[in-house]
Amino acid sequence: MSFEITGKLVAKYDTINRTETFKTREFVIEKSDDIGGRIITNYVKFQTVQDKTSLPDKFNIGDEIKVSFNIKGSKWTKDGRENYITNLDAWRMDAAQLGQNAVSNAPTTFDAPAPEDIVDDLPF
Repeated sequence: MSFEITGKLVAKYDTINRTETFKTREFVIEKSDDIGGRIITNYVKFQTVQDKTSLPDKFNIGDEIKVSFNIKGSKWTKDGRENYITNLDAWRMDAAQLGQNAVSNAPTTFDAPAPEDIVDDLPF
């Protein structure tokens, strides 16, 4: 499933060669929301991989951008303990259009379901 979010580019980092054949690059956007008259600011870090590591190059710090991304997660076991990591893998970046909502109407799990949409089908 794909997601979109719009915010201000506040950081972009150098490309890191993880192996001879795999490279990553991270960048951060700032996203502010008015929640009940209080401005809440979040900083969201994304990663790009392989041929997508050049995506941040066409933007400057302070630019309003729309990021299309996938959520990916991994699990591994070390010393008998399970560990998890979640990545926001950006695959597209565009200049934000003026007047655009901070989060698009694309399907998103960032929106909590309305109480009437919650089905309690647990057996206990």
